[in-house]
This record gives sequence, structure tokens and C-alpha cells, in this order.
Amino acid sequence: MAESKFVKANEEIAEAVVDGYKKIEGGVVGGYKKIEEGVVSGFGKIADKFVGEFLTHEGESVEEAKARLAAEEAERREASKNTGKRP
Repeated sequence: MAESKFVKANEEIAEAVVDGYKKIEGGVVGGYKKIEEGVVSGFGKIADKFVGEFLTHEGESVEEAKARLAAEEAERREASKNTGKRP
């Protein structure tokens, strides 16, 4: 009978430890996701500002400039495949 009290107490302790771990894990993961979202958002804003300031042509939007730059990069990669040289 005394042994079952110990087993039950151990199970309760184990449940409490697991619950505590899950709470800590949730807080850490949640905090990381918020930081990650902030960093990615900040980088996107900086990249858009750079493209808008230095890489757009007259009357071209940031999105149009990004599309043009991506197309130019794809052309360079394709050309380098054909010649065997790095871009």
C-alpha cells in the first residue's frame, strides 16, 4: 500500500515537471518566433528601401525592379550554364 503512494507521488511530480517544461518551451518558442518575425520584417524593409533608392529605373516601382533584377539574374545563370563559367 505504501509503495502505491510513492508511485502516485512520482507520477504527480512527473506531470508537474512535464507541464512546467511545456510552459517554458512555449515561452521560448513564442519569443523566438516574435524575434524572427521582427528580423525578417526589418530586413525586408531595408531591402525594399535599398532597391527603391539605388536599383530602380525612372518610374519603376520596387516590385518591378525586384522582378527585373530576378529576371536578369536568371539570364546570367542560364548564360553561365551554357558557357560553363560562373556568373
